[in-house]
Amino acid sequence: MCIRDRYMGDHFFHLGCMKLMIGDKKCVKCPICSFIYGVLEGDQPQGTMDVYVDQGIHCDSYDDCATIVISYSFPHGKKNGVQYKGTRRVAYLPDNEEGREVCDLLKTAFERKLIFTVGTSVTTGQSNVVVWNGIHHKTNISGGPAYFGYPDETYFNRVKQELAAKGIY
Repeated sequence: MCIRDRYMGDHFFHLGCMKLMIGDKKCVKCPICSFIYGVLEGDQPQGTMDVYVDQGIHCDSYDDCATIVISYSFPHGKKNGVQYKGTRRVAYLPDNEEGREVCDLLKTAFERKLIFTVGTSVTTGQSNVVVWNGIHHKTNISGGPAYFGYPDETYFNRVKQELAAKGIY
């Protein structure tokens, strides 16, 4: 028996194959288009995400608006019996329509534990530390892409694609 869901478009799957693919998971990624069905949840450790608007700073090329400041904080902890080192990170978005949209998407990603994970730091090589998990953030208000800052004409499209790849639309 083949099944087709109204959300699957032209994708058809054999029922037995679907049962094997889904198993007891909370979500499944379509092997054809990569759309995520259900809610993907990550393994981000306990931490906080604080968001506020700073009227006094401006992201380069966004002089006409304030800046959304996102502060992440993770204490040291233990995962699967192994100690890991926590971290603090600060990211910036222009306080405009697109910046607020991305901020809301990032809040959802944080709630689903998708922004950080415990792993090996790309910059220091240190193991068992809280690290970014594939959703890029702007950690500087200037300097361009080479310094993780603004201006960066393609940032909003890229970050929305990274979020969509994790089921955040």
